[in-house]
Amino acid sequence: MTDLKRTLGEAAAAAFAELGIPPTLGRVTPSDRPDLADFQSNGAMAGAKVAGKPPREIAQYVVDRLAGDPNLASVEIAGLGFINMRVSPAALSVRANEIAADDRKGAVEVEDSRRVIIDYAGPNVAKPMHVGHLRASIIGEAVKRIYRFRGDVVLGDAHFGDWGFQMGLLIVAAMDEIPFVRALMERLVTAPGGFSEADSQRVLQELGNHITLADLDRMYPEAAGRAKTDVEYRDRARKATAELQGGRFGYRLLWKHFVNVSRVALEREFHALGVDFDLWKGESDADPLIAGMVDELQAKGLLVEDQGARVVHVARPGETKKKKLEDGSTVTVPSPDPLLVVSSEGSAMYGTTDLATILDRRKSFDPQLILYCVDQRQADHFEQVFRAAYLAGYAAPGGLEHIGFGTMNGPDGKPFKTREGGVLKLHDLIEMAREKARERLREAGLGSELEPDEFEEIAHKVAVSTLKFADLSNYRGTSYIFDLDRFTTFEGKTGPYLLFQAVRIKSILRRARNEGVEESKISVKEPAERELVLMLDAFGAATAEAYDKKAPNFIADHAFKLAQAFSKFYAACPIMSAETDAIRGSRLRLARATLEQLELALDLLGIETPERM
Repeated sequence: MTDLKRTLGEAAAAAFAELGIPPTLGRVTPSDRPDLADFQSNGAMAGAKVAGKPPREIAQYVVDRLAGDPNLASVEIAGLGFINMRVSPAALSVRANEIAADDRKGAVEVEDSRRVIIDYAGPNVAKPMHVGHLRASIIGEAVKRIYRFRGDVVLGDAHFGDWGFQMGLLIVAAMDEIPFVRALMERLVTAPGGFSEADSQRVLQELGNHITLADLDRMYPEAAGRAKTDVEYRDRARKATAELQGGRFGYRLLWKHFVNVSRVALEREFHALGVDFDLWKGESDADPLIAGMVDELQAKGLLVEDQGARVVHVARPGETKKKKLEDGSTVTVPSPDPLLVVSSEGSAMYGTTDLATILDRRKSFDPQLILYCVDQRQADHFEQVFRAAYLAGYAAPGGLEHIGFGTMNGPDGKPFKTREGGVLKLHDLIEMAREKARERLREAGLGSELEPDEFEEIAHKVAVSTLKFADLSNYRGTSYIFDLDRFTTFEGKTGPYLLFQAVRIKSILRRARNEGVEESKISVKEPAERELVLMLDAFGAATAEAYDKKAPNFIADHAFKLAQAFSKFYAACPIMSAETDAIRGSRLRLARATLEQLELALDLLGIETPERM
């Protein structure tokens, strides 16, 4: 099933090719003057330079070739050689019925499916999520859904931060604060003889009686702050980290408890946001591969000694940048910087773990593409890691991509914070959105007749739509200002507006069902019907664009324009009071097709619609 833009584009491209002009110049786009045409092709001007003919002569040839196309009611030349096309009502009717009957609502799959891993969210043990995790979670989830919808085999990985120095800090803090933990860790240095898996589970259960998530939330920042000034405390944490990574039995059990408690809470919070993962692989999963990987990098001649550390030089010959020294002078150095693999103290570094993670993913899933949905400010880091992976043969060139994003800012234009200036927890932001959603629903007189539980469920969906659409309606690479009051309104380009339009259509369909009104074949006659069908036809192009550019905003834009087109259609073309049964049935079927595509688009964004408000 091909959309009208592509069908007309292929016909125009063939006409250009007959003149010896590159067929790509026959590209067809939606008209920027809908009052004059539905689609346009502007390639005659560029084609004139290739063919050595006047633009209008080229345009006339294309017009003559397209004149008999049954999809077109008219095709004309405007200005210097612009080609304007208006689709015939019959073609629009055929296309509308195709979309209505299609499970994919007019969108097609990619020709060649790929295995893809999307790395996003990046939660950490013992660290509650804050607004900085919001964009990674929302964008990554949407990209995952879009890639699956287009036909790829996709795994979403939370890339859990469950290893490293913060674990040593928590171990020391728990042993200092809780006598039971200290005594247990002193006893379980190594696994006792006959210590079974059931024994381990009993220990973990007992640890749950002594260390809760609230304890972790409190202990970690206190320990991290103390380690900055207390050298002896920091050294103890470093030693605990080394012993944990070396396999100390008691520390491993304690660490497992930290991971379990944190993950249960994180999964609950993510799920409430409509974000779910296929994998919860952590940094700990890559750790066993690091020693062998370092040996392999050494054997391949990629590791180089550098001031006691070992690095991989990832810059190509001749790639340089100017570096400013402390005395104000500048020197020319290779660019990008080398990837630090082993520190001068012999420790694996952040980049080492990321490189080992790529190796782990290759061994376990062999993805053809790995996408990293991480803050744009990490771009330099990923360039180093990706280049090292390519040099080592851990990924094919182009198989790793950082899809960065900007920041979510407050009204002051700075990263969103609490009124006191602290980092806002994601849980608190979601509750703020819920409270504002309740307020908006009551202001609009919506949901007053509902039971409390159903009202709360709707308020939650409105809140999630607020947060997600506010983010995804922007191109991911840009920063944006988050305004809770503006984004929770039921008017304008907001998530709640889209939910309201979906609920409105559901109400119409319920009424039709209750009155026994049947749907029938769609027949496009009125201007507002034309506009709505043309918008339905644009869904395939929007999903393809979102897929190619890893940018969900193209689908968000389509959903908003579709809702607007329906609103205009609903005002101009009465459904239940239409003059004949055939018109009423046609418009009812068109309304259902709109709802199904709108809900599909919103689902790709991770937004769920309620049945009523």
